[in-house]
Amino acid sequence: MNYFELYNMPVTMKPDVQQVKQKFYELSRRYHPDFFANATAEEQIQALEKSSLINRAFKVLQQPDETIKYVLQLHGLLEEEEKNQLPGAFLATMLDLNEQIAEAEIDEDATALQQIQSTIYDIQSNLYEPVRQIVEHYQEGVTAKEELLQVKDYYYKKKYLTRILAGMH
Repeated sequence: MNYFELYNMPVTMKPDVQQVKQKFYELSRRYHPDFFANATAEEQIQALEKSSLINRAFKVLQQPDETIKYVLQLHGLLEEEEKNQLPGAFLATMLDLNEQIAEAEIDEDATALQQIQSTIYDIQSNLYEPVRQIVEHYQEGVTAKEELLQVKDYYYKKKYLTRILAGMH
């Protein structure tokens, strides 16, 4: 059972946050291990496993990037520890950004760091634009594999940029 089936929702890359919360609370109340204190050991284990699955699903479906990753995994297009080959031009831009960050950090130039951060956000926005329609209007069984591969490329590039942002001081 995948997370969408568990939450009785259609597979989507942009789940309704309120619906996800509502389903989470509903399922949590139904399968919380405390409600199975007087049940058999097997039933207690099943409730614990179900509760754990509900929590993992909630964590994924609350985070846009994790939801995209999960949908790509459902289609077998993304492996857990897969290394994606990013285009050389993108990597060259990232190298340049990393060098700019290093220089700004050495010089303790907060203004330059803010400008670099702004540049990274602009790059992320520009990366999202070509896949926006695919992500926002994804339909199981309708969205083509080629479109999903475009989303995969976006996912890896954004992940790279997110790591750069997280490393900035």
